Amino acid sequence: MTYRRLLMTVALAGGLVALGACSLLPKPVETARFTPCSDISVAIYFQTGSARISRDAKAVLKGAADQAAGCRVNSVDVMGLADPVGDPAANLKLSEQRATAVTRTLRDLGIGDARVTAAGESGAVTEAGAVAPLRRRTEVTLRLSPAA
Repeated sequence: MTYRRLLMTVALAGGLVALGACSLLPKPVETARFTPCSDISVAIYFQTGSARISRDAKAVLKGAADQAAGCRVNSVDVMGLADPVGDPAANLKLSEQRATAVTRTLRDLGIGDARVTAAGESGAVTEAGAVAPLRRRTEVTLRLSPAA
């Protein structure tokens, strides 16, 4: 037997053993199925006092746009938020700038016509006076349905 033929025989035998082992493995458990064109919600976080879209934030928005590809985009809601540090008017303006920056990025990714709202620091402090964490963000919701 030549060396090449021996090598092929060993490889074939190994493949058959591997195939036989597959029948010994437990059957996969069915998991929740992804429904194409279901609504998508993502949060985009910002540095303190900033409305700049980071590389990571752009990747999150691109992922949402990619997931929406091939679907009908019924509506896009973008809500800008701010923490309660500083002047309330400045926080409202900052939350508007954040929502606008996200909307611009979505438009660049092919998702247009967003409904923009800005809450500023509204709701950033609980009734007990505690500062709500992680308010430096924009909440994005894409409402999708299957394309006609």
